[in-house]
Amino acid sequence: MNGITPPIVNFANAGDRCDTFPGNPGLLKCPELENDIKTCQVKHGKTIVLSLGGATYTQGGWPSTSEAEKAADMVWAMFGPVQSGSNVDRPFGSAVVDGFDFDMEAYTGNLPAFGARLRSLMDKAGGKKFYLTAAPQCVFPDAALGSTLDSVPFDAIFTQFYNNWCSPVNFRPGGPQDAFNLDVWDAWAKRSKNPNVKIFLGIPGGAGAAGSGYTQGERLRAVIQYSKKFTSFGGCSLWDMSQVYGNGNFLGEVAGNLS
Repeated sequence: MNGITPPIVNFANAGDRCDTFPGNPGLLKCPELENDIKTCQVKHGKTIVLSLGGATYTQGGWPSTSEAEKAADMVWAMFGPVQSGSNVDRPFGSAVVDGFDFDMEAYTGNLPAFGARLRSLMDKAGGKKFYLTAAPQCVFPDAALGSTLDSVPFDAIFTQFYNNWCSPVNFRPGGPQDAFNLDVWDAWAKRSKNPNVKIFLGIPGGAGAAGSGYTQGERLRAVIQYSKKFTSFGGCSLWDMSQVYGNGNFLGEVAGNLS
Protein backbone atom coordinates (compact mmCIF):
# COMPACT_ATOMS: atom_id res chain seq x y z
CA MET A 1 0.00 0.00 0.00
CA ASN A 2 2.03 2.96 -1.26
CA GLY A 3 -0.59 5.56 -0.45
CA ILE A 4 -2.79 5.77 2.65
CA THR A 5 -4.58 9.13 2.56
CA PRO A 6 -5.99 8.73 -0.04
CA PRO A 7 -5.50 4.95 -0.31
CA ILE A 8 -3.37 3.72 -3.22
CA VAL A 9 -2.22 0.14 -3.73
CA ASN A 10 0.49 -1.40 -5.89
CA PHE A 11 0.57 -5.19 -6.14
CA ALA A 12 3.18 -5.26 -8.93
CA ASN A 13 2.29 -7.73 -11.71
CA ALA A 14 -0.26 -9.41 -9.42
CA GLY A 15 -2.37 -6.30 -9.93
CA ASP A 16 -2.68 -7.00 -13.66
CA ARG A 17 -5.65 -9.26 -12.95
CA CYS A 18 -7.46 -6.75 -10.71
CA ASP A 19 -10.13 -4.13 -11.40
CA THR A 20 -10.43 -0.64 -9.93
CA PHE A 21 -13.17 0.46 -7.58
CA PRO A 22 -15.61 3.02 -9.03
CA GLY A 23 -14.53 6.53 -8.12
CA ASN A 24 -11.19 5.38 -6.71
CA PRO A 25 -8.69 4.56 -9.48
CA GLY A 26 -5.87 4.12 -6.97
CA LEU A 27 -7.58 1.20 -5.24
CA LEU A 28 -7.70 -2.25 -6.84
CA LYS A 29 -10.33 -4.94 -6.39
CA CYS A 30 -8.55 -8.31 -6.56
CA PRO A 31 -10.75 -11.43 -6.20
CA GLU A 32 -7.91 -13.67 -7.39
CA LEU A 33 -5.62 -12.35 -4.65
CA GLU A 34 -8.48 -12.77 -2.18
CA ASN A 35 -8.57 -16.49 -2.97
CA ASP A 36 -4.77 -16.76 -3.02
CA ILE A 37 -4.48 -15.22 0.44
CA LYS A 38 -7.04 -17.61 1.89
CA THR A 39 -5.31 -20.59 0.28
CA CYS A 40 -1.89 -19.55 1.57
CA GLN A 41 -3.23 -19.04 5.09
CA VAL A 42 -5.45 -22.12 5.39
CA LYS A 43 -3.78 -24.73 3.18
CA HIS A 44 -0.14 -23.74 3.59
CA GLY A 45 -0.09 -22.05 7.01
CA LYS A 46 1.48 -18.85 5.69
CA THR A 47 1.37 -15.47 7.42
CA ILE A 48 0.37 -12.63 5.09
CA VAL A 49 1.33 -9.08 6.03
CA LEU A 50 0.60 -6.01 3.92
CA SER A 51 3.43 -3.57 3.34
CA LEU A 52 2.68 0.11 3.95
CA GLY A 53 4.82 2.84 2.41
CA GLY A 54 7.76 1.90 0.23
CA ALA A 55 10.14 3.98 -1.83
CA THR A 56 7.30 5.59 -3.80
CA TYR A 57 5.29 6.73 -0.76
CA THR A 58 5.26 10.55 -0.88
CA GLN A 59 2.15 11.59 1.06
CA GLY A 60 4.15 12.72 4.08
CA GLY A 61 1.82 11.44 6.78
CA TRP A 62 -0.88 13.37 8.62
CA PRO A 63 -1.16 16.88 10.10
CA SER A 64 -2.49 15.67 13.47
CA THR A 65 -2.67 12.59 15.65
CA SER A 66 -6.44 12.41 15.15
CA GLU A 67 -6.02 12.31 11.37
CA ALA A 68 -3.39 9.60 11.72
CA GLU A 69 -5.72 7.54 13.91
CA LYS A 70 -8.55 7.93 11.39
CA ALA A 71 -6.22 6.65 8.69
CA ALA A 72 -5.37 3.61 10.83
CA ASP A 73 -9.10 2.94 11.30
CA MET A 74 -9.55 3.06 7.52
CA VAL A 75 -6.64 0.68 6.81
CA TRP A 76 -7.98 -1.75 9.41
CA ALA A 77 -11.46 -1.61 7.88
CA MET A 78 -10.00 -2.25 4.42
CA PHE A 79 -7.74 -5.19 5.26
CA GLY A 80 -8.61 -6.40 8.77
CA PRO A 81 -11.66 -8.45 9.80
CA VAL A 82 -14.82 -7.59 7.86
CA GLN A 83 -16.81 -5.04 9.86
CA SER A 84 -20.58 -5.36 9.97
CA GLY A 85 -22.29 -2.43 8.27
CA SER A 86 -19.08 -1.02 6.79
CA ASN A 87 -19.18 0.16 3.18
CA VAL A 88 -15.42 0.61 2.84
CA ASP A 89 -13.80 -0.75 -0.32
CA ARG A 90 -11.82 -3.92 0.43
CA PRO A 91 -9.15 -4.84 -2.18
CA PHE A 92 -8.98 -8.44 -0.92
CA GLY A 93 -12.71 -8.86 -0.31
CA SER A 94 -13.41 -11.11 2.65
CA ALA A 95 -9.75 -12.18 3.01
CA VAL A 96 -8.11 -10.84 6.17
CA VAL A 97 -4.39 -10.12 6.28
CA ASP A 98 -2.38 -11.25 9.29
CA GLY A 99 -0.78 -7.88 9.89
CA PHE A 100 1.01 -4.87 8.50
CA ASP A 101 4.62 -4.04 7.70
CA PHE A 102 5.86 -0.45 7.99
CA ASP A 103 8.24 0.37 5.14
CA MET A 104 8.24 4.17 5.28
CA GLU A 105 11.49 5.42 3.77
CA ALA A 106 10.89 9.15 4.24
CA TYR A 107 9.50 11.37 7.00
CA THR A 108 5.87 10.52 7.79
CA GLY A 109 4.13 12.98 10.09
CA ASN A 110 2.39 11.48 13.15
CA LEU A 111 3.40 7.95 12.18
CA PRO A 112 3.72 6.93 15.87
CA ALA A 113 0.03 7.78 16.40
CA PHE A 114 -0.91 5.82 13.28
CA GLY A 115 1.11 2.83 14.47
CA ALA A 116 -0.23 2.95 18.02
CA ARG A 117 -3.82 3.03 16.78
CA LEU A 118 -3.26 0.14 14.39
CA ARG A 119 -1.57 -1.87 17.15
CA SER A 120 -4.51 -1.23 19.47
CA LEU A 121 -7.05 -2.33 16.85
CA MET A 122 -5.08 -5.51 16.18
CA ASP A 123 -4.72 -6.40 19.85
CA LYS A 124 -8.42 -5.88 20.55
CA ALA A 125 -9.65 -7.86 17.54
CA GLY A 126 -9.34 -11.33 19.03
CA GLY A 127 -9.79 -14.50 17.04
CA LYS A 128 -6.17 -14.78 15.94
CA LYS A 129 -2.78 -13.17 16.37
CA PHE A 130 -2.14 -10.10 14.25
CA TYR A 131 1.41 -8.94 13.58
CA LEU A 132 2.95 -5.49 13.33
CA THR A 133 6.34 -5.45 11.63
CA ALA A 134 8.71 -2.93 10.08
CA ALA A 135 11.52 -2.83 7.53
CA PRO A 136 13.96 -0.08 8.56
CA GLN A 137 17.38 0.56 7.07
CA CYS A 138 20.25 -0.97 9.04
CA VAL A 139 21.62 2.48 9.89
CA PHE A 140 20.56 3.10 13.50
CA PRO A 141 18.39 4.88 14.37
CA ASP A 142 16.36 4.72 11.20
CA ALA A 143 15.60 8.25 10.01
CA ALA A 144 12.04 7.49 8.91
CA LEU A 145 10.91 4.88 11.44
CA GLY A 146 13.04 5.47 14.54
CA SER A 147 10.49 7.31 16.69
CA THR A 148 7.73 4.85 15.77
CA LEU A 149 9.91 1.84 16.57
CA ASP A 150 10.63 3.36 19.98
CA SER A 151 7.00 4.08 20.86
CA VAL A 152 4.96 1.18 19.45
CA PRO A 153 5.31 -2.57 20.23
CA PHE A 154 6.41 -4.46 17.10
CA ASP A 155 6.50 -8.22 16.62
CA ALA A 156 9.30 -8.44 14.05
CA ILE A 157 11.80 -6.11 12.41
CA PHE A 158 12.99 -7.00 8.90
CA THR A 159 16.06 -4.78 8.96
CA GLN A 160 17.39 -3.98 5.50
CA PHE A 161 21.07 -4.86 5.72
CA TYR A 162 21.83 -3.65 2.20
CA ASN A 163 22.39 -0.41 0.29
CA ASN A 164 24.28 0.88 3.34
CA TRP A 165 27.68 0.65 5.01
CA CYS A 166 26.23 -1.61 7.74
CA SER A 167 25.56 -4.50 5.35
CA PRO A 168 27.15 -7.98 5.64
CA VAL A 169 29.56 -6.97 2.89
CA ASN A 170 31.50 -5.21 5.65
CA PHE A 171 31.26 -8.08 8.13
CA ARG A 172 34.62 -8.98 9.68
CA PRO A 173 34.83 -12.74 10.37
CA GLY A 174 36.35 -13.38 13.78
CA GLY A 175 36.91 -9.71 14.51
CA PRO A 176 35.13 -6.74 16.08
CA GLN A 177 32.23 -5.40 14.05
CA ASP A 178 32.69 -1.70 13.38
CA ALA A 179 30.22 -1.67 10.46
CA PHE A 180 27.81 -4.62 10.44
CA ASN A 181 25.56 -3.66 13.34
CA LEU A 182 23.17 -6.47 14.22
CA ASP A 183 24.44 -6.07 17.79
CA VAL A 184 23.01 -2.55 17.87
CA TRP A 185 19.60 -3.80 16.73
CA ASP A 186 19.72 -6.60 19.30
CA ALA A 187 20.38 -4.06 22.06
CA TRP A 188 17.45 -1.96 20.83
CA ALA A 189 15.18 -5.02 20.81
CA LYS A 190 15.83 -5.68 24.49
CA ARG A 191 14.77 -2.16 25.50
CA SER A 192 11.93 -1.76 22.99
CA LYS A 193 8.21 -1.70 23.79
CA ASN A 194 8.18 -5.42 23.04
CA PRO A 195 11.37 -6.97 24.45
CA ASN A 196 10.46 -10.21 22.66
CA VAL A 197 10.57 -8.60 19.21
CA LYS A 198 12.55 -10.58 16.64
CA ILE A 199 15.20 -9.01 14.41
CA PHE A 200 15.56 -10.49 10.93
CA LEU A 201 18.65 -10.20 8.76
CA GLY A 202 17.28 -8.59 5.61
CA ILE A 203 19.47 -9.43 2.62
CA PRO A 204 19.16 -9.18 -1.19
CA GLY A 205 17.87 -12.33 -2.86
CA GLY A 206 20.17 -11.88 -5.82
CA ALA A 207 22.90 -9.69 -7.25
CA GLY A 208 20.34 -7.46 -8.96
CA ALA A 209 17.95 -7.15 -6.02
CA ALA A 210 19.65 -4.12 -4.46
CA GLY A 211 22.22 -1.48 -5.27
CA SER A 212 24.73 -3.07 -2.92
CA GLY A 213 24.97 -5.61 -0.12
CA TYR A 214 24.45 -8.94 -1.87
CA THR A 215 26.30 -11.66 0.04
CA GLN A 216 26.68 -15.38 -0.55
CA GLY A 217 28.96 -18.32 0.10
CA GLU A 218 31.32 -18.42 3.06
CA ARG A 219 30.76 -14.79 4.06
CA LEU A 220 27.01 -15.30 4.25
CA ARG A 221 27.51 -18.46 6.30
CA ALA A 222 29.79 -16.58 8.72
CA VAL A 223 27.33 -13.69 9.02
CA ILE A 224 24.43 -16.00 9.84
CA GLN A 225 26.47 -18.00 12.35
CA TYR A 226 27.48 -14.75 14.07
CA SER A 227 23.87 -13.54 14.07
CA LYS A 228 22.62 -16.69 15.78
CA LYS A 229 24.29 -15.70 19.03
CA PHE A 230 21.84 -12.84 19.55
CA THR A 231 18.66 -13.81 21.40
CA SER A 232 16.54 -11.45 19.31
CA PHE A 233 17.66 -13.00 16.01
CA GLY A 234 14.63 -14.34 14.14
CA GLY A 235 16.15 -15.52 10.87
CA CYS A 236 16.63 -14.03 7.41
CA SER A 237 14.29 -12.05 5.19
CA LEU A 238 15.04 -11.99 1.46
CA TRP A 239 14.25 -9.23 -1.03
CA ASP A 240 12.59 -10.27 -3.12
CA MET A 241 11.13 -13.64 -4.04
CA SER A 242 11.38 -13.05 -7.79
CA GLN A 243 15.14 -12.51 -7.35
CA VAL A 244 15.44 -15.56 -5.11
CA TYR A 245 13.52 -17.69 -7.59
CA GLY A 246 16.01 -16.89 -10.34
CA ASN A 247 19.09 -17.32 -8.15
CA GLY A 248 19.73 -21.05 -8.23
CA ASN A 249 19.94 -22.64 -4.78
CA PHE A 250 20.35 -19.38 -2.86
CA LEU A 251 17.23 -20.03 -0.77
CA GLY A 252 18.53 -23.49 0.09
CA GLU A 253 21.89 -21.99 1.02
CA VAL A 254 20.26 -19.53 3.41
CA ALA A 255 18.00 -22.22 4.91
CA GLY A 256 20.95 -24.54 5.37
CA ASN A 257 22.94 -21.87 7.18
CA LEU A 258 20.00 -21.20 9.49
CA SER A 259 19.44 -24.84 10.42
